[in-house]
Amino acid sequence: MGRRKQAAEEPEERSALAGAVVVVLLLAVVFGALFAWSDAAGILGTVIACTVGVWWSATRRVSDSSAPPPPGEDRPSCRECAGHTLIGVTPSETQKGMLIYTSAPPDRPNHTHVHIVHTAAEEVSER
Repeated sequence: MGRRKQAAEEPEERSALAGAVVVVLLLAVVFGALFAWSDAAGILGTVIACTVGVWWSATRRVSDSSAPPPPGEDRPSCRECAGHTLIGVTPSETQKGMLIYTSAPPDRPNHTHVHIVHTAAEEVSER
């Protein structure tokens, strides 16, 4: 009886694949019923479902899990950067693993100093 109690207390983890299979089967039944009722209703339902699916996939947000880690205290240093105020750090959209540091010197308010740095702390380009 100890095994049964232990098994009853531990809930099983649900698989995402199992949920997807259930959704696909339910959709197959719905579309099968639509096509059995009328070919035009089946085609219209398919077009509407595809339009909603494309709209949903185009408007949902992308996870930040693939984004580079947030910058630490090891910001780029060069002789021109001494005393600059850090404006922002932005991950590069075209090159993965690159961070764009922008800073402003205190004596030149309309000037922005830019560093493009590889996240492995090796400096790639300076402007």
